[in-house]
Amino acid sequence: MNQMMTPKFGVGAPLRRKEDQPLITGQGVYTADYQPEGCLHGVVVRSAMAHAKIRVENADDVREMDGVRLVLTGADVAGMAMPTRARPKQIDGSDFTAPVQPLLCGDEVRYVGDAIAFIVADDLNIARDAAESLEVDYDPLDVVVGIEAALAPGAPKVWPDFDSNVSFTYGQGDEAKTEAAFAKASKVVSIDVVNNRIVANYMELRGCVAEHIADQERFRLTLGTQGGHGMRGVVCSILGLQEDQLQVITPEVGGGFGTKMFCYREYPLSLLAAKELGVPVRWTGERMDHFVTDAHGRDNLSHAELALDSDHKILGLKVHVRAAMGAYLHQFGPFIPYVGTSMTSGLYDIPAVFAKVEGVYMHTVPTDAFRGAGRPEAAYLIERLIDKAGEETGLGPVEIRKRNFVRPDQMPYTTQTGRMYDTGDFAGHLDTALSVADWDGFEARQADSRTRGKLRGIGICSYIEACAFAGSEEATLELGTDGTVTLLIGTQTNGQGHATAYSQVVAEGFGLTIDDIQVIQGDTDLVRKGGGTGGSRSIPIGLPSVRDATTTLVKKIKELAADRLEAGIEDLELSEGLVRVVGTDQQVTLAEIAAGGGEPLSAREEVRQSEATYPNGTHICELEIDPDTGTTSIENYVIVDDFGVTVNPLLLAGQVHGGAVNAISQALCEHTVYDEDGQLLTASLLDYQLIRAGDLPSIHFETRNIPSTTNAMGIKGAGEAGTIGGCAAVMNAVQRALKDGAGVTQTVDMPATPLKVWELIGAAK
Repeated sequence: MNQMMTPKFGVGAPLRRKEDQPLITGQGVYTADYQPEGCLHGVVVRSAMAHAKIRVENADDVREMDGVRLVLTGADVAGMAMPTRARPKQIDGSDFTAPVQPLLCGDEVRYVGDAIAFIVADDLNIARDAAESLEVDYDPLDVVVGIEAALAPGAPKVWPDFDSNVSFTYGQGDEAKTEAAFAKASKVVSIDVVNNRIVANYMELRGCVAEHIADQERFRLTLGTQGGHGMRGVVCSILGLQEDQLQVITPEVGGGFGTKMFCYREYPLSLLAAKELGVPVRWTGERMDHFVTDAHGRDNLSHAELALDSDHKILGLKVHVRAAMGAYLHQFGPFIPYVGTSMTSGLYDIPAVFAKVEGVYMHTVPTDAFRGAGRPEAAYLIERLIDKAGEETGLGPVEIRKRNFVRPDQMPYTTQTGRMYDTGDFAGHLDTALSVADWDGFEARQADSRTRGKLRGIGICSYIEACAFAGSEEATLELGTDGTVTLLIGTQTNGQGHATAYSQVVAEGFGLTIDDIQVIQGDTDLVRKGGGTGGSRSIPIGLPSVRDATTTLVKKIKELAADRLEAGIEDLELSEGLVRVVGTDQQVTLAEIAAGGGEPLSAREEVRQSEATYPNGTHICELEIDPDTGTTSIENYVIVDDFGVTVNPLLLAGQVHGGAVNAISQALCEHTVYDEDGQLLTASLLDYQLIRAGDLPSIHFETRNIPSTTNAMGIKGAGEAGTIGGCAAVMNAVQRALKDGAGVTQTVDMPATPLKVWELIGAAK
């Protein structure tokens, strides 16, 4: 019975977030709240055209305007460029060349929003007026937008010195083996799908405050990021600084989703300006800046083929992904489709796989990691294809999956693209989700919808993802003289609740409350090193180090207390800020222990993980479509996940719900639209639709966990999982509703907007 009780603290405890009280009472401090004395304001002049030769006509006149302190143009920062950090080998083993993305464009711009000048003034209005006054002469050049247009014969080249608009070609798997498998197939099923381009739209827009500390020849950069140490490395590489010359401070962050992981031009520009002017310089982005400068996500065109034998077992899989890169190769942009196609076989036992990826240049904002970073794209493609195979073979969406899942007795299972699944019971979580969603009762509900003139559909996505990739995260614990404990760790919360999750494990070890634990992230001067937050790594990678540091420091404390109390270490317990001899009134406070030594009492541990973890699960979406308007209403949504170990069920549910809503929003409404001249037509929240709370039902979420064998605590990670499984579940449901109710047989692509759905129904009639 005691083993089933929920712990007060520690792993499994459903603690409310300790972060919430200051945030909801207005005590949170964000980048925009930091305004050092004498701070000046920066504005970026951005290109109004997608492709043109440019000339700045009157920079000197603008420099003379009242209140203007600095005007930087391309000539002033010549030779400085934004880096491309991820460059996997191409299919032939060769490297590829990344074009130069200048800090400020000198003579040519390549997308609407490309940076031309940086203006610093006494206040924001003066800076804006100066930006409006800067005259830029544009000589228009040919523009290409969209993957198919960029690959068409004779298409304008984004980079004329390159052979084409293909930036790189990757391959994963064994092409010859896969072709041989297809030669034996009894049936081949194929699909073409669009994974639409999306914009992150976090609540807190980007911004930064740059300071130059002249007497130390150091800089300080305050900004919202997903990891200060990584940001420091990139900024220093641009400016030619040693890393100890730059302190990066990250206060509260209002959402990251991958997009705040990257360095953007405003950060090094603000630092240059701060040094030049000798005063702090701040830049605060607006929503329009976000749409036309921050890295976009997704944007793939994919073709996939599945070879089946006479028993409808999968023999092989071929995938061809064309991934939009935008005008430049962004910081990790080339890596996203690569890691995505490494998960191309999903949860299925596929003996032969070949996946090919082509990166494509076009005159748009560059793309990079967005929540899930390639794995949602992979899950979407294979799960749409599996559903189609179930339809064409007559097995249906459930049996085709169960017949081809990797079985538990095959674990550990290495895929044809080199991913090693250590644990999982894929049919188990599918069965649980089917039961919760009342799959067997769907036809009766569909009939009821039909009597009301509605089309009803239900869809499955059974997914797996790779996250918490091989690596480590150092954790340092210090016992304070007031008896509290401080944790220093180089991950970075963006609203996930790190302080709560870390604190509950420390609190359990020390017999304290979570309020007695202080968690420090986001300061590169205080925290020695860190991998930041991304790829669902913070808890799976960070928490084992926190746990081990806790164990080490508790051991040191007990050793000191044993001497004081003249007791054996095994007779001591920590509780409520005290070290007690069990069964007696002999005790000493943690504060007294901390004050008793010369050096601060601390422990540092770093647990290394050699393999990724593989969260997996099933999403089931049931929805209704109004054929008269094309409007889709989600009626029920069920998620059953395997996250290995649940650290905090409240935090976990929040992450899963948020991720699922991310995916539902992409599936039903989010759409980034450029016209043929490269103008972004959806450049504001008036034109770019996000899902709203009123559009969603209550989401059922539960876990069916099987601990990971590659993670020291059995944790698999969860931050992106909702996004991985959502899109295919929604679109498979939309596809079934339209097929069953309106006879639509063509593949329906995201986003399933009311207009698109209404037109498909009309065409089918």
